[in-house]
Amino acid sequence: MRFRRKAESTDAVDEASGNDPDAGASSAEASPEGPYDIAELPDDGLTRVDLGGLVVAPGWGKDLRVQVDQGSGEVRSVVLAGKEGAVELRAYAAPRHGDLWEDIRPQIAADVAQKGGTSSEREGPFGTELVYEMQVRTAEGKTGTQTSRVIGINGPRWLLRATLLGTPAREPEGAADWEEAITNVAVRRGDHAMPVGEQLPLQMPEGTQQAD
Repeated sequence: MRFRRKAESTDAVDEASGNDPDAGASSAEASPEGPYDIAELPDDGLTRVDLGGLVVAPGWGKDLRVQVDQGSGEVRSVVLAGKEGAVELRAYAAPRHGDLWEDIRPQIAADVAQKGGTSSEREGPFGTELVYEMQVRTAEGKTGTQTSRVIGINGPRWLLRATLLGTPAREPEGAADWEEAITNVAVRRGDHAMPVGEQLPLQMPEGTQQAD
């Protein structure tokens, strides 16, 4: 397991509004099969890394990296990266009732459209997902298309958002191991009050050296 520090990148993450909707759930909710609330994490023998708001089991063949805001030094997201792709993980405070993922999907889609991208919804193993494409500049200076597959899972007063990149986003039918990595995540919401849509704080594990 290797830890790497990844610079903050621009993505379609938008904080949700502070409303507390009473709409019915149309996306997946945390279940006994995971992802888990930290209070219900089973003794399944997996080695997990505690990053504060997220407790993650990297799994075989995946590096655990953290995305750090270069200005504040705060950890903004956790990334599991492999040869064929990656999944970025973030968790947010959510209302006690309602479906935060249903609320923020249109916001993400609107942000993608404003940046010149396209998006569509699909049904996946976690419920309604958002798939979008953006034009990006490659390291060689060429223009390419980046596909992102965004999954939202409602938990008890939290929302876990997982963004798949690379092959797991382009070929969802072959992404079972990446989806399993999502189910192994545990979220630590805490009992303190937080605005709806505020990201749960993350931290580097104790004793970890950050590699630039």
